[in-house]
Amino acid sequence: MGDEVRIVEVGPRDGLQNEKTPVSVAARITFIEALLDAGLHTIEVGAFVSPKAIPQMVGSDEVLRRVGSRADGEFHVLVPNEKGYEAARAAGATVIAVFGSASEGFSRANINCSVAESIERFKPVIARARADGVKVRGYISCVLGCPYDGEVKPQAVVDVAKVLWDLGCYEVSLGDTIGVGTPKKARELVRAVAGYVPMASLAMHFHDTYGQALANLYAGLEEGARVIDSAAGGLGGCPYAPGATGNVATEDVVYMLEGMGVATGVDMARLVQATNEISRLIGRPPLSRVAAAWNAKKRAANRE
Repeated sequence: MGDEVRIVEVGPRDGLQNEKTPVSVAARITFIEALLDAGLHTIEVGAFVSPKAIPQMVGSDEVLRRVGSRADGEFHVLVPNEKGYEAARAAGATVIAVFGSASEGFSRANINCSVAESIERFKPVIARARADGVKVRGYISCVLGCPYDGEVKPQAVVDVAKVLWDLGCYEVSLGDTIGVGTPKKARELVRAVAGYVPMASLAMHFHDTYGQALANLYAGLEEGARVIDSAAGGLGGCPYAPGATGNVATEDVVYMLEGMGVATGVDMARLVQATNEISRLIGRPPLSRVAAAWNAKKRAANRE
């Protein structure tokens, strides 16, 4: 697999917003800087959302201002509406993300509107961003299953992906929000969406609830996808998807890719160090298998 694979680190936003223990602005900035130093250069750093809905993302403007001056990174922020877009722009955002769902049940639970209504909400956001020269990434939730509607048909995902692409999103991220997908379904989904959105513009955003994320990613890679969303330490979950665990761990993705001969440019020691520190702050061990093995080896070496 000679093609370059790009990793988008979503832990500072998609992961931390779902943690019950708030992480200070200063700690979030330190975490992001540690990820940059480890070799991760595309990082989603915050969300301009209601502080009542997601208090963990309060201070995203300060986070973006502080890290945005670094030349070694591209920093993404989530915006749900025009108010969020204006706040993001005021903080210096150059890349934003909008989000929709492939299922009606999740859309109503997550953002209190239908799929069609959600599209109408982000249309003006995308239009303004394009006029301002701001790149827009589109997320689709529940592409392989929904906690409310159950099975999600690939065509429902295709329909939303096509809208996002036609509106001007440069990349569309396919989110298995509850982590129920299996390799065959993941492969079929990527293939179906690639009929309308170029494969090079598709990202895979798979949670690891049932331990299938790496296998699903591999299936998508074989199909031709080359962008992977991941979170250091397996951070994440979803407040509107009971039982869903975190994103696939960045450490595990890096280990798999390097083992396949795909250079990632990531320093594993520094990545695990960043994971250990953020895990200490939120009060739980990393969910990454690689981080756990790395830490065990280090403890054993220190006892010798």
